[in-house]
Amino acid sequence: MIAWKSSSLPSLPGTSDDVRLYDTAAQAQVAIRPAGEASMYVCGITPYDATHMGHAATYVAFDLLNRQWRDAGHTVRYVQNVTDVDDPLLERANATGADWRELASEQTQLFREDMEALNVLAPDHYIGAVEAVEWIVPAVEELLDRGLAYRVPGTAGEPDGDLYFDVDAASRLADGDPGAWWLGQVSHLTREQMLPVFAERGGDPQRPGKRNALDPLLWRVARTGEPSWDGGRLGTGRPGWHIECSVIAQRFLPRPFTVQAGGSDLVFPHHEMSAGHAFACEGTPLASHYAHAGMVGLDGEKMSKSLGNLVLVSRLRSEGVEPAAIRLVLLSHHYRTDWFWTTDQLRGAEARLVAWRKALQFTGDDAAEALLRSIRAALADDLDAPAALRAVDAWADAAAAGGQPGTQAGAELVCSALNALLGVQL
Repeated sequence: MIAWKSSSLPSLPGTSDDVRLYDTAAQAQVAIRPAGEASMYVCGITPYDATHMGHAATYVAFDLLNRQWRDAGHTVRYVQNVTDVDDPLLERANATGADWRELASEQTQLFREDMEALNVLAPDHYIGAVEAVEWIVPAVEELLDRGLAYRVPGTAGEPDGDLYFDVDAASRLADGDPGAWWLGQVSHLTREQMLPVFAERGGDPQRPGKRNALDPLLWRVARTGEPSWDGGRLGTGRPGWHIECSVIAQRFLPRPFTVQAGGSDLVFPHHEMSAGHAFACEGTPLASHYAHAGMVGLDGEKMSKSLGNLVLVSRLRSEGVEPAAIRLVLLSHHYRTDWFWTTDQLRGAEARLVAWRKALQFTGDDAAEALLRSIRAALADDLDAPAALRAVDAWADAAAAGGQPGTQAGAELVCSALNALLGVQL
């Protein structure tokens, strides 16, 4: 699958320090020191509707990490998936009378356009679930052969043969290995906490025949009216969600890769189970670190497709809103916080851009260099974009108050720093 076009990164003098990032699994801020190459997997969209601010906030957040790594001198390998076959997509297609393939294609293209407009660096590999089926099948077959997966008999009109991951059997692989996977390793949830979250986020704890209510689906055998693929010994069907990301990540990234990232609603079960699949398949951790972005809401509720309370990037763009202003709203909140979108924030971001652009004519070389140091320091501290924006505000206020003509070199350095590090183009 083709990603979108990235703008080139301006070169900057010097380099940033390595980032300290909050690791969800470690429950602490840790120093991320990649050995040369940094690698990241960010879970992608299920393309049944347009990109809303919750999506945009996640991809802009980890775009900052991508940019910070590059500024620190690391080569970056970045992978993102597209879950272009899944229940929500099929349900939307059936409800609207659309062909599910066309719906997925249209919404994926709209997502590409939104990401390019928001100046998000494109992944090196952008992989759809459909194109990954041929890699997923042998992975599930191996789990079945090793007794880490099992078939569930059909009940209540469901066919026989759905395949589930045995979380208890996989957890027993640990056997005192500190690098092994165990249920709760990423989320730190208790079983009692896991059960309702599992049901809310795509799991089926009440499915009869499962060994453990928390066992996730690996392979769904074919149903009438649903798309399906040749699954070899698994039978005709389609993959589960968690195994999709696990297999794609392991195919294109080192084992373990540096950071698994996504929204905080993916901590459990998605990232928990993907990590379990990876360890069961390869005997190595999926990722060294886990990072998660907060949720974005509107009118007191989390912004989500299921609720329909969406502020869409594409709609704002069609109304003439400058994408840099949208990005500034997203950057004005620390990536780990939950927050609510308001029109006032967008107006404030637009005013910010005006002030920053006006200040360019008054900045000198020393002020520009000091600003670069401040932005770098903020981003190295757990991607603290709000602190970086405050530093830019302080620079702009001081430059405008001075009222003295600046230098071309100073203005160019400020523009390059904001573009390269914050993804904001003045």
